[in-house]
Amino acid sequence: MSSSTPLLAVDELSVAFHRRGAGETRAVDGVSFTLEEGRVTGLVGESGCGKSVTSLALMGLLPDRGVEVGGSAVMRLPEGEVDLLRLSRRRLRDLRGSQLAMIFQDPLSSLNPVVPIGRQVTEILKRHRGMRGSAARKEAADLLYRVGIPDPTRRLNEYPHQLSGGMRQRALIAMAVACKPRLMIADEPTTALDVTIQAQILELLKDLVTEEGTALLMITHDLGVVAGLCDDINVLYAGRAVETAPRRPLFADPTHPYTVGLLGSVPRLDAPRGEPLTPVRGSVNDNIAWTDGCAFAPRCDHYTMECLQGPPPLVRTGDGTHIHRCVNPIDHADVVDQTVLESPAVVGEDEEERE
Repeated sequence: MSSSTPLLAVDELSVAFHRRGAGETRAVDGVSFTLEEGRVTGLVGESGCGKSVTSLALMGLLPDRGVEVGGSAVMRLPEGEVDLLRLSRRRLRDLRGSQLAMIFQDPLSSLNPVVPIGRQVTEILKRHRGMRGSAARKEAADLLYRVGIPDPTRRLNEYPHQLSGGMRQRALIAMAVACKPRLMIADEPTTALDVTIQAQILELLKDLVTEEGTALLMITHDLGVVAGLCDDINVLYAGRAVETAPRRPLFADPTHPYTVGLLGSVPRLDAPRGEPLTPVRGSVNDNIAWTDGCAFAPRCDHYTMECLQGPPPLVRTGDGTHIHRCVNPIDHADVVDQTVLESPAVVGEDEEERE
């Protein structure tokens, strides 16, 4: 399903927030990645690493004032290539829903609380597919049914607060897929859901990618989700990608200490009772500016003085698809074994089976 030209090519994306009297806060600092049709790309990292801001910049949903966006995000459309970061608000409204869509993290705050679910779904059908009246309601009910909402005709007349968390998230997915967009962004779509509902939501997203050839950008901090769903992974820290690799090489042989720390924080089903977790020490606020060195150095157990001598360059290893930003990388493959990939808690199948 993929083309020689990626569906979306993000190059040196940067987002800086300016507040009066507080200077500049750079939330995203030179992030680059590509999205291809029929593949899932993950953005992974702790809260505050720039994942959601990246998605909002691509969707054109950042405020107009006090925000400076740089770089490019070139998307391949039927009529040609366009830079999403340079489009007018009107042009972006035409594309949102039809060519690109987003599933937000909190469905209760994302849905309008005083508008029935049916009206919110049919609004997209009217705007982008020109459907009206009973035809639009029938299509809306069919969309709710396809995402697994029981008794969809009745649910059309209900309000968001009358639905469970899982059904609200399914309703958001129904709205996102209503026009079969070529690019979809899912921002922590399973955060507030129980494990069973999480598995069902992830299965829905995986089916969308497989059946429609959609390119999916999955934003999450859950490495179980990453292992079961994503084909390519970008690990973000302090607004920059510190490691990029296909799924199996990243889990089998992580090279950046931050990636190793994230993998080491995953609970193990086969661990002895009472064995403590080994989280990454400190918090995302414990960093330095990238211009002064590696932002992760204050939290890293492997840092040397070389880590504080300017920004670390990107280094390619293996066949060139595994990239890290570290002057003292982890070079032993036995730090993290294959158990995470083979865990029964992981939803999904191997890359080979999917292809």
